[in-house]
Amino acid sequence: MPKTVIRSPKVADSSLPLSQATLAGNVLYLCGAVALNERGERVGKGDIRAQTRQALENIKALVEAAGGTMRDVTQTTVYLTDLANSAGMNEVYRSYFPVDPPARATVRVDLGHPDFLIEIQGTAVVG
Repeated sequence: MPKTVIRSPKVADSSLPLSQATLAGNVLYLCGAVALNERGERVGKGDIRAQTRQALENIKALVEAAGGTMRDVTQTTVYLTDLANSAGMNEVYRSYFPVDPPARATVRVDLGHPDFLIEIQGTAVVG
């Protein structure tokens, strides 16, 4: 089955060797989204709610670029640098998935840049 690379002008390009998202059949694999706006600027330094919102906006843009909606997201993995940020993250996360949220794992990690508090990776079934 061929794959299609999905991009959105609303999501900053990475200098890393990765695709923003890859569509294989009707399954969309989303790269780890961090708090970068479309210009590549970090958003919400020290603010888990702002960073969660930006990461989810990046995911939303990619899902929509593939022809789907946030209701099509079936699984996410949330990477937090501090589990004390769970409540703030969940508050924003719930607003993007108010009904039948995707399956999710939440893991405490160190991220590639100290200003990032969160990274969210996911899978969606579109079409």
